[in-house]
Amino acid sequence: MNTVSESPLAMPDVQSSTDTRRVAIQRVGVRGVRHPMMLDLQGQAVPTVAQWELTVALPPEEKGTHMSRFVALLEEYRRQTMTPAGFVQMAQAMLPLLNAGRGDMTATFPVFLEKVAPVSGVASLMDYTVSWTARVGVDAQPEFELSVLVPVTSLCPCSKAISEYGAHNQRSHVTVQAVFADPAALDLPTLIKSVEEQASCQLWGLLKRTDEKYVTEYAYDNPKFVEDLVRDVAVSVRSLPGVLRYSIEAENFESIHNHSAYASVQG
Repeated sequence: MNTVSESPLAMPDVQSSTDTRRVAIQRVGVRGVRHPMMLDLQGQAVPTVAQWELTVALPPEEKGTHMSRFVALLEEYRRQTMTPAGFVQMAQAMLPLLNAGRGDMTATFPVFLEKVAPVSGVASLMDYTVSWTARVGVDAQPEFELSVLVPVTSLCPCSKAISEYGAHNQRSHVTVQAVFADPAALDLPTLIKSVEEQASCQLWGLLKRTDEKYVTEYAYDNPKFVEDLVRDVAVSVRSLPGVLRYSIEAENFESIHNHSAYASVQG
């Protein structure tokens, strides 16, 4: 009876063979990996689930990268409470594991923050979509980038000026992308709060009738075009410590049109 050898020496390592086409690949790896993550949020370990993308640069002479090592890295760090600085360190650990000179790592995940209603004081959770990206290189300064989507309320100044009975308002999404000189400088709750304070009004998960009266009237007293919104957020974000550059987008889901109003600013 013939037997199949289980020795690893009998299995060729095809990925490590030489490629003769001499075409370098800037980014190769895995994306859409759903994997747990322990997030350090204001000193507390908070579990979440992230969508991960991990890639490295592949030299022209190498045929392929070792895809399984990306998932092995996720397993290695799964139980570690992750800070932005720790996230960058994890990305740096990816390079020797993959024998790579450069690499990128992104995790996108929900964050829930407790908010207290403005009048009744009732507490509820608001969710925000957050992405962390680390760009690392053997001979390069690592770069950490944050992206967060903050939902708010906006009220149209033009509608208020021309109407006798009210003004149309809408829910808006403000997306902030910011690159930090030092990832430890990121204070996510403070950044989110600074964005919310620039809107016509904030959003809450739970409101009582007294709160509904407050937020309706507050928005009416603070009308903002989409242009006002991105400009005010930009002024707020660029004043935060450690921000090297930023990109702000605002999309107002119009209540009287079948399209959105949109604005973007970079700095």
